[in-house]
Amino acid sequence: MSAGPRNLRIDTLRGVSILLVLLHHFNIAYVLRDTAVAHAFGWDVVHAVVRNGNYGVTMFFVISGYLITSNARRRWGCLGAIDARAFYVSRIARIMPCLLLLLVLVNGLAAASVPIFGNHAPLGVPVSFWLVNLASLTFWMNVLIGSYGWVNYALGVLWSLSVEEVFYLSFPLLCIALRRDRRLLAFWAFVVAIGPLYRATHSGDEGGFLYAYFACFDGIAIGCCTALLADRPLWHALAMRITQWLTVTGMMILYLAWPIAQSHVFGVTGIALGTAVLLIGAHANGARASARLSAPLRWSGKLSYELYLFHLVVLGGLRTLYSPSATHGNEKLLLLGVYLVLSAAMSILIARGYAMPLDRFVKQRWLRASARVPDGARF
Repeated sequence: MSAGPRNLRIDTLRGVSILLVLLHHFNIAYVLRDTAVAHAFGWDVVHAVVRNGNYGVTMFFVISGYLITSNARRRWGCLGAIDARAFYVSRIARIMPCLLLLLVLVNGLAAASVPIFGNHAPLGVPVSFWLVNLASLTFWMNVLIGSYGWVNYALGVLWSLSVEEVFYLSFPLLCIALRRDRRLLAFWAFVVAIGPLYRATHSGDEGGFLYAYFACFDGIAIGCCTALLADRPLWHALAMRITQWLTVTGMMILYLAWPIAQSHVFGVTGIALGTAVLLIGAHANGARASARLSAPLRWSGKLSYELYLFHLVVLGGLRTLYSPSATHGNEKLLLLGVYLVLSAAMSILIARGYAMPLDRFVKQRWLRASARVPDGARF
């Protein structure tokens, strides 16, 4: 099937998600407490904005489940008719080029003795690069982090890609096995129910309630269910403007009121359900963008995968050149601007000069033209 226009509202949601992650990681390195922004609005307000970047990843998970499911239905007519080979080739074409480039960059910088890119032992147990690379390529970096801590600064972001990749591996098999939408909805509803229970039983373990598969799969499952339900008349009220604004307000309150360490049990579910409501609004309103002011967010959303994978390479470089302990006040705000600009520049160069050409090459080589995945599936 030919690709339709990009849904700009979904790109905006992805832009918000990646911005939350970028701000969160910058504040971990360069705490913004002594900046003019913190003095103007109060540190509690600024801290509330930058402390919960993991909720941005939750939004990514929901969007991922929605896009994969909706594009599969658009391409094959029904989920039971999915072509597993074509699905896997399309995911490999999108995911692997950037993943391999990231591993080459980080391994090279570590070999060049740039300290921040080497492996660390936050829990006192050293881990080799062989094991880190293996976990990165076989989709259990989240398990490694849960067991040994954040063992590599720049590669730590691959924990969420590990969750995504396990979803990609299971999605076509699940569709072929269950075939009917009702069975798939029942299965995904079961996964949604498991999420809060799993997080509740692992509340004292950050690796459990943040990074584990079952701590995250409910967000993806909510996105999958949203794709199957978005066209049903019963859900049309969720696309109303007043409902959308109430949802945004509720998500902001949940995001700002508590750190994720305190609200993770049902907070993740709340953010995921709110994202699902916003996706229903995006589905009902088509590809139109909401405002010109959101253009930077939409642009960031289009590059969200590259931004997510490579922003810590940029931030690690800045931390090497400008020690956080020697950087004070508004110097941090200047570095924040540099960090965002460099991350964007690096992402667009990688996307346009490397990832997108390889994506097209793999699909042209291994898939028939009529079987290519629509551009809307890229994320």
